Amino acid sequence: MKQFEAWVPPNGTRGPGKPPESAAHARGKERICLPMRFAKAVVRCRIPILILTLVLMVPAVLGMVGTRINYDMLDYLPDTMDTVIGQNELLQDFGKGAFSLIVVEDMQPKDVAALCDSIRQVEHVETVLWYSSLADVSIPMEILPEEIYNEFNTDHSTLVAVFFDSATSADVTMDAIRSIRSLAGKQCFVSGMSALVTDLKDLCEQEEPIYVGLAVLFACLAMLLLLDGWLVPFVFLLSIGAMILLNLGTNYFMGEISYITKALSAVLQLAVTMDYSIFLWHSYNEQREKYSDTHEAMAVAIHETLTSVVGSSVTTVAGFAALCFMTFTLGRDLGIVMAKGVIFGVIGCVTLLPSLILVLDKPLQRTKHRSLIPNMSKLSTRLVKVFPVFLVIFALLIPPAYYGYSKTNDEVYYDMGQCLPEDIEYVIANSRLSEEFDIASTHMVLVDASVPSRSVRKMIDEMEQVDGVKYVLGLESVIGSRVPEEILPDELRSILKSDRWELLLINSEYKVASDAVNQQVTDLNTVLKKYDPTGMLIGEAPCMKDMIETTDRDFQVVNAVSILAIFVIIALVEKSISLPFILIAVIELAIFINLGLPHYLGQSLPFIAPICISTIQLGATVDYAILMTTRYKAERLLGNTKRQSVITALSTSIPSILVSGFGLFAATFGVAVYSDIDIISSMCMLMARGAVVSMLCVILILPALLMLCDPLICVTTLGMGRCRKKEKQS
Repeated sequence: MKQFEAWVPPNGTRGPGKPPESAAHARGKERICLPMRFAKAVVRCRIPILILTLVLMVPAVLGMVGTRINYDMLDYLPDTMDTVIGQNELLQDFGKGAFSLIVVEDMQPKDVAALCDSIRQVEHVETVLWYSSLADVSIPMEILPEEIYNEFNTDHSTLVAVFFDSATSADVTMDAIRSIRSLAGKQCFVSGMSALVTDLKDLCEQEEPIYVGLAVLFACLAMLLLLDGWLVPFVFLLSIGAMILLNLGTNYFMGEISYITKALSAVLQLAVTMDYSIFLWHSYNEQREKYSDTHEAMAVAIHETLTSVVGSSVTTVAGFAALCFMTFTLGRDLGIVMAKGVIFGVIGCVTLLPSLILVLDKPLQRTKHRSLIPNMSKLSTRLVKVFPVFLVIFALLIPPAYYGYSKTNDEVYYDMGQCLPEDIEYVIANSRLSEEFDIASTHMVLVDASVPSRSVRKMIDEMEQVDGVKYVLGLESVIGSRVPEEILPDELRSILKSDRWELLLINSEYKVASDAVNQQVTDLNTVLKKYDPTGMLIGEAPCMKDMIETTDRDFQVVNAVSILAIFVIIALVEKSISLPFILIAVIELAIFINLGLPHYLGQSLPFIAPICISTIQLGATVDYAILMTTRYKAERLLGNTKRQSVITALSTSIPSILVSGFGLFAATFGVAVYSDIDIISSMCMLMARGAVVSMLCVILILPALLMLCDPLICVTTLGMGRCRKKEKQS
């Protein structure tokens, strides 16, 4: 959020409308002013800058295409957790990574056996486990427990378990899932995290180009309406688009990024950095009226833009950087990419955009039109006149907003299957699994191979008594106590046992990420540790339980870090102790309202949304408040009364706030409405609504707080003590 009006310094020497300094004085300052030397270099090298940008687009596109996208949220759990260690052990020791349960409907047993053989031939399928897998390995049919057969079969469906030798979200695993689906067509329903990741990837790749298209379209419409030129928005989009490509291209050096980061980064970078371009354009047009030479006018505009935008972008970068403090490393992934995007946005604003404007200056000037935003002086006077009303509204909004905000955080969901549409293959497969076999989740247990079989049998018996456990499948449960393990063929033993570990499968009636399954995981771990302190319970549900506990801590940490960082930045920028409290209070109320509304509307959010949105909204929209406060301070330092200072600050800031707020709204709202992936839709809707709520809070509530707290601000802000004394003397 940037200052479109010229900033008024304390001594008032360069207020709006005042003539520029003398040429000699200006030249003297330029010799010692690094930003001005940089600005003149940009103007002088405008053509090389355009050529260099075009050249850089080639490696940027190659880097973007070459960056792997990770669709598995569980990959971002800390490596030190038992669930993560267990998954790695399973892959290294058993050669088993991903796991899927496949429901096969209306197929004869001989055809199912043939299908299992075909699935075994699929590349990266390590084990196919079905009733025939056990019966065909020289074990008499009558020895197999009847419940095992019943658990794998219903009247018209049968259950096949498949292990892969690759990780859950590996590209080769997703290819294997697609191959398995193609083998049996509509009779085959593949569940499991790998199936979810596969469907998520396919849907994202289908939707992502449309996300960018919608963001560009709506942002362009907003700029056409709110700016003063018909060609200006397209020049802005060229500059911002190039910086987005550079940002996405440099993600190559990170190795991989999350699909959430990929889906949101372009939209967010467009929305957040659009303000920088708007400020340069306004500043350039102001300088054209003062300087006859467009090159000189642009140099001064770049200088002013660089000073203002660098200071302003720090709060946005701080907001994104706070996400890096999450132990759930998806936050670091999104935080680094978006902080990098803001920095690229600043660079593009003071290099590429000025070059484009100078090259296209004539058509840009010919296509200018009157801005639709009217003069805000009358509205500002009226709003300030009734400021006590907004103080009352502020006080009344805090309790319900905070209550809704706290409840929304308690009502988030962690099951990534909920973020997909109901007609997608993974969701249909999970429904079939639940309806036909009453299975909602599957856990795996790694037990030390040295634990005696008798102890393992007792452990299995205890585990099967845990609420919601359908059955526990292991060597002991398959062969019972009548067949010594030693006489079993190695082929069968290798499926469920290695030299180091024995593998048990637990099917549960409880859904992943539910309170019931989390309690079940706790109870199963208690039983496991009693028999084997080194044993590990792994799978989607245990990982989700770890994710819940991790992100609960992360939410508190990220909030505290972002607020503290932005508090310090505001204190340094405004040289005040009181102003950071006031500004953050206004934006935090906007965040409480935005994140509290889902509770009152009966909506459940994906778990990552409140963590990210609270930080993003604070970092991206606190600039609105900084803009108004900086102008208020400048007016007070010029000797104006608090009322006149607030009115002037409000009237000059509203146009900037409206353009910025509606730009962020426009870039994210279209994506929110279109996307079928709830995690993307929810986050974009929260950002769109957050922009509007922050905009309204700053325009309506911040002036009232400045009026109320003016005496305190004057006392606690460096250099403002004399403002109060002057007012008393007059």
